[in-house]
Amino acid sequence: MTDETQELGAGRAGAPGPARERAGIPWLEIGTAALGVLLLAGLVLLIPALRHAAVAAVHGETSEVRAQIKSLGVGGPLIIIGLGVIHSVVPYPAEIVNAAAGFAYGFFGGLGIVAIGWMLSALICYWFGTGVARPLLDRWFGARRFEHFEGMVERGGITLLIALRLLPIVPFSLISAAAGAARVPFGRYCWTTAVGFLPITALAVYLGTRLEGIRFTDPAVIGAVVGVVLLILIAQLIIKRSGAGDDGAGDPSR
Repeated sequence: MTDETQELGAGRAGAPGPARERAGIPWLEIGTAALGVLLLAGLVLLIPALRHAAVAAVHGETSEVRAQIKSLGVGGPLIIIGLGVIHSVVPYPAEIVNAAAGFAYGFFGGLGIVAIGWMLSALICYWFGTGVARPLLDRWFGARRFEHFEGMVERGGITLLIALRLLPIVPFSLISAAAGAARVPFGRYCWTTAVGFLPITALAVYLGTRLEGIRFTDPAVIGAVVGVVLLILIAQLIIKRSGAGDDGAGDPSR
């Protein structure tokens, strides 16, 4: 058999793999997303204050939304913290919860509440990464995607751990689980997580405090948006200079 024939045979033998992967439907991810939507909807329907707040939001009555959430007493912060914990298994835009907390409890109160929720979520995902069977994590996040981020965490060190948290497009739970799988020391993981997620979180909470009568020409709003863009650019620059994303980033076999 010639070298050319061997190469053609190898190509044919390897062809079905990617085809099968492309054809697969992520039923698990679809199911968990649907479950998350149903869970959030159930909370709104079962808790009168949340139901009234939702109705007020539809009608644009922002003052009533704040009043209804605050009427929950200690239950309001607990629900927001609970939503942060749910995020560890059901991904959704975290900025929604951050802005709602700022809207209802002000900047410092809202930031404190969501910080507790996101740290609990981060700890749960870290535990998943260290203790849950690897095939489950590969299935949950996608094997090549998870391996890529795990490799980035292993190679990048402290600076990259912080930078990855500054990118809203990178799922919070993915980086947390990858850090656990890469056996990042627990103490280092905790403080880099806090330092990394606080800037973006604080900006979202602040925008939430401006929801009532918000104007996109407001200098404070413009400043917050510019701040988010700058943080994203800084994070991308750090990742690029670290070289952590080069190995395997463009390799379709990963």
